[in-house]
Amino acid sequence: MKLSKKSWMFISIGLFLIGMVGLWMVYSEQSAVEKQLKEELALVNSKVDSIELEQLARKPGELEQQLDKTLAQSQTARETLSQPMNSIIMSDILFNTAEANSVNIDAISSSAANKVDLDGVPCLALPVTVSVKGGLHQLVDFVTELNGKYPIAEVNTFNVQIPYTAGNTTLSASINMVIYSYEGS
Repeated sequence: MKLSKKSWMFISIGLFLIGMVGLWMVYSEQSAVEKQLKEELALVNSKVDSIELEQLARKPGELEQQLDKTLAQSQTARETLSQPMNSIIMSDILFNTAEANSVNIDAISSSAANKVDLDGVPCLALPVTVSVKGGLHQLVDFVTELNGKYPIAEVNTFNVQIPYTAGNTTLSASINMVIYSYEGS
């Protein structure tokens, strides 16, 4: 079967139109993708513009200053904890604090020191028990001063014995505390 020139012309025009429609569809799809990519690029550019490079450039310096400050504080704390656990020095501290708060120390006892780790810092911990007598407010002041004024001492328990006799304002108390000493290089 032989096709005429007109048939060939209609077939050619049809193929051309099919090709054009296909190209138009590809172009439309590409245009939509290009529009989406441009929007995403604009969003990324706005995020990049919002990042302040000067702040990021200052950050290492600020962090180094914080590190130096922390190291200095750590050194101060190590020096404080390095104070010797000499029983005479601790006894003086206890007796001076007792005198300042108008309480009487009846007895001081301690057991052997233990090695402990305080947030990664090796220390010796010396458990101490102190028996004292005085008024309630004076006893509370004594314990508060021991626990707050001396960073190497930590009061664990404070037990007050109230007498059954009427009119007796002198109370007895037992204080269990731990004295820390830095043990390291």
